[in-house]
Amino acid sequence: MTDPLDQLVGLLDLEQIEVNLFRGFSPGERTMRVFGGQVLGQALVAASRTVEGRDAHSLHGYFLRPGDPKIPIIYDVDRIRDGKSFTTRRVNGIQHGKAIFSMSVSFQIHEEGFSHQSTMPDVPPPEDLKTEYELRADILDEIPERFRSWFARERPVEIRPVNPYHPTRPPVRDASKHVWFKARHTLPDEPSIHKCVLAYASDMSLLETSLGPHGLGFMTPNIQMASLDHAMWFHRPFKADEWMLYTQDSPSASGARGFNRGEIYSRDGLLVASVTQEGLTRLHEDKEME
Repeated sequence: MTDPLDQLVGLLDLEQIEVNLFRGFSPGERTMRVFGGQVLGQALVAASRTVEGRDAHSLHGYFLRPGDPKIPIIYDVDRIRDGKSFTTRRVNGIQHGKAIFSMSVSFQIHEEGFSHQSTMPDVPPPEDLKTEYELRADILDEIPERFRSWFARERPVEIRPVNPYHPTRPPVRDASKHVWFKARHTLPDEPSIHKCVLAYASDMSLLETSLGPHGLGFMTPNIQMASLDHAMWFHRPFKADEWMLYTQDSPSASGARGFNRGEIYSRDGLLVASVTQEGLTRLHEDKEME
């Protein structure tokens, strides 16, 4: 069986089919829709392939349509601007002749400047926590049959939640949470790959944060969840194959949308990235969502 992280690195190695045009694929086991983190990571790869000597410092993306995992995604890069200090790219992900995703990415030359940051929360280290695999194995028999194989699958990113809860019986909880995460094994020594893997991982678990005060979860019957937009800022160098703490909160939910924020810290307490995301969180009363 293919290692899931090796598979992810392969998915991020886009095929260039023309100047500014790249083609990406989805994992074979995906059947319903493309995972948003995959599109984020691939779009960042496409943009980065058109820039030299500058590092991505921010991205802002909108999920426009569900992605079809059965066909490739074409990434069309528009070289908006190449300035003295900053470079801007716009990327459209296209399937069936229509845009499914649109993202702007800004790159910057290396510069020194003022530095300050927020403080990493004091939480137990990852070694003191159960792995996500162990947590899922403990309750696998209680998971609905239609979710079971998806729930038990190996993932390219290892996650260790600080305060885990039962996904089919989620309690009412704070609109905040902390999870440790890292790539499952060593990544290539290329900073852009680490940023793309972090973009992929940043879409995992964030949207569900807004469901905490309502005692709901992603396995709640009749729940419909989908990322609407995603923004990310890269503050400092990091290694995505080393433990990082993803601290998340949701200051607001309204209009069938949940707004979520995240801060990502390195193991030694450096704030390396910030994330915001708004997503659809719609509860259907009259029928079960398929």
